[in-house]
Amino acid sequence: MTRESNVDVIIIGGSYAGLSAAMALGRSLRTVLVLDSGQPCNRQTPHSHNFLTQDGVQPAVIAAQARQQVAGYLTVQLRNDTVIAAEERPDGFEVTTQTGQRFQGHKLILATGIQDRLPDIPGFAACWGISVIHCPYCHGYEARGKRTAIWANEEHTRHMLPLVYNLTQQLTVLAHGAPNFLAEQRASLHAHNIQILETDVAALEHDNGQLTGIVFKDGRRESFEVIYAGVPFSQFDIVASLGCALTEQGRIQVDAFQRTSVEGVFACGDNSSPLRAVAQAVSSGNFAGAVVNMELATRHFWQ
Repeated sequence: MTRESNVDVIIIGGSYAGLSAAMALGRSLRTVLVLDSGQPCNRQTPHSHNFLTQDGVQPAVIAAQARQQVAGYLTVQLRNDTVIAAEERPDGFEVTTQTGQRFQGHKLILATGIQDRLPDIPGFAACWGISVIHCPYCHGYEARGKRTAIWANEEHTRHMLPLVYNLTQQLTVLAHGAPNFLAEQRASLHAHNIQILETDVAALEHDNGQLTGIVFKDGRRESFEVIYAGVPFSQFDIVASLGCALTEQGRIQVDAFQRTSVEGVFACGDNSSPLRAVAQAVSSGNFAGAVVNMELATRHFWQ
């Protein structure tokens, strides 16, 4: 195991939020190390949307261009490695990677994303991010007018219904065996001609990730083109090991300046925001980088 020299900031995660933070810091001449496993949450998504100047561009293309631009700042290092441990040190933090490297930094930015916990249902993983989608703002325009299902818990379904109905009236709720709708809620669904299917799903039929139908455990098959799915998620182990507090929904708790509950640790992107979108990740990363630079500059100037 080898130990590298100190840097001002270590960023764990080199996707949109992490690279955005790195750019803000690099432009302020901060020494930055970005460590990334190369497995972004949206790696299957064919196109990114609702991101000004990048609408319709493949996420991997955006990320590649971002890496190229960030690499142009001489104080920023980009490494393809996975962080497996992080701990506080007297003057900052030390991280250990899968390849046995150790790095130290005064500040730590978590741009780790989240781990989606997909159901063990044939076809679901293959369709995830393509025709099984999570966000009407990211994907809804392209899915407009299509035969669509919503598959989520009761609270998330209630949240999604008005948003999705605005985009397509060919809408069905998959209650997957646990319907909890009140009588008045069922009446509202009926008034909007929205069907509730209360049979568990057995499999998703698809053509290279493009949904064609749903097979239910009672043997029935229904034709669908799109599913909005609210799947559970978890944080990476490193978040708990650092002691970062989480919200009731399981996201990293941050203040208005992207600071976590741990002094010197910041979070940005999907791990700390309910709005999972490339534009949001870039915005929160840029702000986190600016705040970290402000703290470093202030401490150095007035010490």
